[in-house]
Amino acid sequence: MSQDVTHRISAEGADLLALAGVNDGNLQQLEEVTGVRVTLRGERVTLAGELEAVERATRIATAMIDLARMGETVSPEDVQRLAANGGRDAAQLANGNYKIALPGMRRVVQPKSAGQQAYVEAMRDNDIVIGVGPAGTGKTYLAVAMGVEALARKRVRRLVLARPAVEAGERLGFLPGDLQAKVDPYLRPLYDALEDMMPYDRIQRALETRTIEIAPLGYMRGRTLQDAFVILDEAQNVSGGQMKMFLTRLGLNSRAVLCGDKTQVDLPSREESGLIQIERILPGIDGVAFCYLDERDVVRHRLVREIIRAYAEDEEA
Repeated sequence: MSQDVTHRISAEGADLLALAGVNDGNLQQLEEVTGVRVTLRGERVTLAGELEAVERATRIATAMIDLARMGETVSPEDVQRLAANGGRDAAQLANGNYKIALPGMRRVVQPKSAGQQAYVEAMRDNDIVIGVGPAGTGKTYLAVAMGVEALARKRVRRLVLARPAVEAGERLGFLPGDLQAKVDPYLRPLYDALEDMMPYDRIQRALETRTIEIAPLGYMRGRTLQDAFVILDEAQNVSGGQMKMFLTRLGLNSRAVLCGDKTQVDLPSREESGLIQIERILPGIDGVAFCYLDERDVVRHRLVREIIRAYAEDEEA
């Protein structure tokens, strides 16, 4: 019969409100996923329960404290994600090598899972990175953060964000307005990510000077993108020909990140996705890295993770 133990962890230096969550929601979630009793008194977290459960809870609680010390917002979904990662010690995620500083915003974007950490590391070490994973895993968000950081630190002169203008299973018909108004709905997710990382007036100035460019993929043909950080979003909806065209645009001192979800291909059924095609063609090339994210890396609502898992199980069945 397992004997109950008590373990105490110092939370000194952590934002205790961020650590505990709204109405102690984070602590309650920690109790639910580990089965231990959790209390926060002063700057000390106390865990009580069976030895194995307390050991697991200690790893998760330590990671929560690390995040709170960095000023990160901790949510019940974060607690679930840490638990889903096997309760591994996520102190690694607090390592400065993986922080993405956003100048002018007084904040740092930080990977919240082992998969996201590997993705950020790959973007630091390779010229072309292909991030593959389901919705909500932070593929585009982290790529845009890396691009903004590279631009701010003058590692590149331009940030280029591209997306194919492919309808997601609907026939939208002819949209009103000029050309920009017609393509803006397709590019809105890129604007959303950018607006979360830079002051609005700074974005507008960068767009006017073309330091930042947000455009449909079709606008890339015939260009050479030098000294640029280039992001291709929704890469699963790019044809083989478009993919080759995009990859061969890279010039000197340029990097490219491609983000895609193979489960949400909106191309005509007879047309092979360029993302699936390059999985066969590009592995083994030095400087090209593939990163695969899964439901454990989802940073949206906790139900998104469950929905992704349910769809995957249905497809397997």
